[in-house]
Order: sequence, then C-alpha cells, then structure tokens
Amino acid sequence: MTTPAPSTSAPSAAPRVGQSAPDFTLVDQHGVDVSLSSVRGRKLAAVVFYPFAFSGICTGELREIRDRLEDFQDGDIQVFTISCDSMYSLRAWADIEGHFFPLLSDHWPHGEVTRRYGVFNEEQGAPLRATFLLDREGRVAWREINGPGEGRDFVAYRAALAELRGASA
Repeated sequence: MTTPAPSTSAPSAAPRVGQSAPDFTLVDQHGVDVSLSSVRGRKLAAVVFYPFAFSGICTGELREIRDRLEDFQDGDIQVFTISCDSMYSLRAWADIEGHFFPLLSDHWPHGEVTRRYGVFNEEQGAPLRATFLLDREGRVAWREINGPGEGRDFVAYRAALAELRGASA
C-alpha cells in the first residue's frame, strides 16, 4: 500500500508502513480496558488519533466514522480512536454524539501511547491527527499523519481500507 504525502512532515518516530505497531491497553469511555492485541491475528485494525473531544474538526471526523461506520468497522476490522482526554470527557462526548465504538483515553500517563506512536504534539499536549491501518499481524499497512487544523482525507482512508481488505481476503 502507498502512504499519501501528508501536508506536514510525518514524525520520524511514527511507525512506518511494514513496521509493527506498538501494542497498547487503554481505558474506553465506559472504564473498560481495551487492547490492540485483542484483535491481533484475527482482525484488521484502524488506530485513529485525534486531538480533542468536543473540538470542531474532531467532532466532524468522528461523526464521519460514526455515520459511516460500515465503511470503517465491520466483522473484519476494528476501529480504535485515541485522544489524551480523560475517560470522563470521552464518556460525556460519546453520550452527546452517540459514539458507540471505543473512544480510548491516553490521559494518564499523559500521552504515553501517543508518544509511542510518534504523534504527540508537545505544544498542544495532544495527538496529531493520525490514522494507522494495520494488517492482521499488527503491521502498518497505511498511515496518514496531519498537523493541527488539518482534517483527514477520508477518500484516501476509504481507498486504503478497501485495498487492505482486498489484500487480506
């Protein structure tokens, strides 16, 4: 798979296509531990980092995932969304927005998983807008990393998902 050239330079610490993605266990908006390793060997995964709950671009992007969830998550692929917001903020946001997929909190230790993925924005104290599509073995098959204020390219995202699903069939 090809990686589109993001409009900002991708952090050098971010896992590249072909590399294994770091495993994680984070608490979701309901206080339940969720691990990436729970799908390894069984499903494809989309790891979606976003800066802040309740912010304009993030709200629009997660609504896109929610409203078109069949494009992003099904029996063969699991979406994991990650921010540095607290579990309580994520629960309030999920309740207001009707998000029923995992909203994972990388709140404490602050940004630990986000840093392991190389997408922590030190100035904002939050993740960059980043998406990593992983094959069943947990290797990065596609990624997009955008800076503050730059939304995701959902056309490229959907094309990469279709290609990944086709390659894994």
